[in-house]
Formats: sequence, structure tokens, C-alpha cells
Amino acid sequence: MAAQMTDAHRRFLQVLMSNGITEGSEARKLHQHCCETDKVYYAHDKLDDFISTINSHLQPLFMQIRKGISEDNGRAHYAVVNLAETEVTKMASDYTEIELELFRKTMDLIILSENGFASSTDILNLADQLKTRKMKKKEAEQVLKVFVEDKWLSEKNGEYTLHTRCIIEMEQYILSNYQDVARKCNICHSLAIQSQVCESCGIGMHLPCVRKYFRGQTEPRCPKCNEFWSCDTPGVSRMGSPQSSTLGAR
Repeated sequence: MAAQMTDAHRRFLQVLMSNGITEGSEARKLHQHCCETDKVYYAHDKLDDFISTINSHLQPLFMQIRKGISEDNGRAHYAVVNLAETEVTKMASDYTEIELELFRKTMDLIILSENGFASSTDILNLADQLKTRKMKKKEAEQVLKVFVEDKWLSEKNGEYTLHTRCIIEMEQYILSNYQDVARKCNICHSLAIQSQVCESCGIGMHLPCVRKYFRGQTEPRCPKCNEFWSCDTPGVSRMGSPQSSTLGAR
């Protein structure tokens, strides 16, 4: 029998849904705040159990709080996922048909790229090739800005990638629709968009996971096939050499 939902659980869920996605440290603070506000027993190391109780009650509604890892820094994040809608169409209530088409094409560019990024130039060049209707570049720039604000995309120096929220919510959709290129990280087992790939066996790992796994190793070797890990990895020394500064492609 599932543990009973309290006002603290409901408060936590409400804030999570309102935020779209919440970083792990903030989720822990929120857990404490909700328990103390609603006078519910609080234990700092019981966040997963607390979330598990919520998930047991969300299951009949085909919803779930899922944990994901930021590909940028390796930090945990939490988001509420609608399991009944695993496709990009789950965004249909918030965006127009042409905006969704631009998002799908942007996702194609990112996932099919060598490094998990798509340049603003390449994305904007798609604007006048959309089937719904042609979109002016100024309009496309504004739509991309909204996708970033809504945490579906992340942007840095004119390069776009999928936000952690998007990866958590769209994981099954991406794995199903990009089977030839989509892979999970061999370390954290989350979907890896930005990753390094073993040239011998083809497994992928997030850069933060690569750093963590190879920390202190003078000769990094693949965790699956044990062949030498040939990708340059920032923050990982190789056989006493200076730390590398080049990101290997996925």
C-alpha cells in the first residue's frame, strides 16, 4: 500500500510543476521547506523516498517526477513528466504549429550533430523552409528565445542544445525516433546528447561523467571494452601530461 500523501507532498509537487524543472540543491531545500511548513517529519537524506511517495500517487495519472543529470555540469535536476504524452506534441498547448515545427527541426540539427549543438545560423536558415509556412528570421529568433526561457533549449555564444528539462521529458521520444544516433550514458544511464564516444566499441559518456570516471587515472580506458579512451577530456590528465583543453566529439 502506497504511503499517504500529505500537504507537504502536494506543496512540493505544485512548486515542481510550476518551475518546469528544479535543480537538485533547490529540490532539497524545497523538501525541507515543505516538511517544516506543513509540520511533516523531515529527514535530509530522504528526498528520494519523499518523491517516491508522490510518484506512487501520480502513477494512475500517468505522471512521474523524474531525475535527470545536467550535461553541462553533471548536477541532478527534477522534473514532472507526463508519461501519456511522450512526443513533442505534448508542447502543443503552449506553442503554435509552426513553432513546434521549428522546434522539431532544431532538435534534428542538435541530435544529428557531431557535438550535440546547433548554431543559431543553421537554425535560422531553416526558418524559410518550414512546411507550415515560412517564418521570418526575426520571428524565428524570438521563438528560439522563448524556447530558452521555457527551458526546452539552452544557448551559449550562439550555439543551442537541449535543456536538461527537454532531455528528461523527451527521453523516450528521442530514443524511439533517433535510434541510429541516440544513446544513453554508460555511467549515469541517462540520455546523452553531448557526449564522448569510444572509438572501439561505440559507448558514450557525458563529459561530467567522463571527468568523474577517469579522475586520477593516468591512462583512461573505456569502462566497457578497456581500450584506450582517445577523446581529449578537459580536466583529465594523461600520463602526467598537462590537462587537456579540447572537447572530443560524440
